[in-house]
Amino acid sequence: MTPEYALLDAAARSLGCAVRADEPMDRHTTFRIGGLADRWITADTFEQLSGLLPVLLEAEIPWLVLGNGSDLLVSDRGIRGCVLALGTGFKRLALSADGAFLEAGAGAPLTAACTFARDCGRTGLEFAYGIPGTLGGAVYMNAGAYGGEMKDVLETVTHLTAGGRLETVSGPELDLGYRHSRYTGGKDVILGARLRLAPGSPAAIAARMDDLLARRKAKQPYDQPSAGSVFKRPQAGYAARLIEDCGLKGRRVGGAQVSPKHAGFIVNLGGATCADVLALIEIVRQEVLRQTGVLLECEIIPVGEA
Repeated sequence: MTPEYALLDAAARSLGCAVRADEPMDRHTTFRIGGLADRWITADTFEQLSGLLPVLLEAEIPWLVLGNGSDLLVSDRGIRGCVLALGTGFKRLALSADGAFLEAGAGAPLTAACTFARDCGRTGLEFAYGIPGTLGGAVYMNAGAYGGEMKDVLETVTHLTAGGRLETVSGPELDLGYRHSRYTGGKDVILGARLRLAPGSPAAIAARMDDLLARRKAKQPYDQPSAGSVFKRPQAGYAARLIEDCGLKGRRVGGAQVSPKHAGFIVNLGGATCADVLALIEIVRQEVLRQTGVLLECEIIPVGEA
């Protein structure tokens, strides 16, 4: 063990955090792909998280905050550094005192936030039902589906800077765009958000959620490991349609396959590696470019040792 990791381990345990060395990342991504992370540390409270960041900076250990791992492709060589998981204290869901806002911790699953809003008779978040991520991940990527996205409901976001400052931002400061926010590619740690939701009928909200989930299951490979949509929507048309029209549905490299059900997804048939997926992505991009002149841009985020 290096002195840097000895320092981190001691600090994490003194803060009461669970620490695991050489953690298999295929256990923590929806793709079920990835090598070992040097450290996996779970922070259950703000105090734990704010205590860890200065140690990571001092020890010069890179870190990655992980939600549900639903939009990630982790390297076969794993992650050099520390993966921070947000535990129970970051999964809180509550209505504001006036009932106008849903206050959600960054670690709360989106599906749980949607069902909580439904049960409270608050509408506006139905589009997110079935997206396999956390609230923090949804803010990070400005997640969206079926005509809605997080920017439609985000009021404020609270984060912790790498330097330890607690900040709350809103409006233009969030820099929300297509699959982008001020947090994309940055080091600020999203802690939670306030969502603007309107009063609605729980029965009507439930019907809308059930309809959207049924549509997802009918059109998407819901029962196979994947990272969701692989490519961003191009300026004209849809990535899935371009891929299908180019005859790439079902194309396979190793254990990775362009889904025969939805060409916008790459699925893990069993034993797929990061290298398999990257090779298949490049085949798809080059073939679509050759046939249509459109260069597809990846939505999923590769992380880890190259």
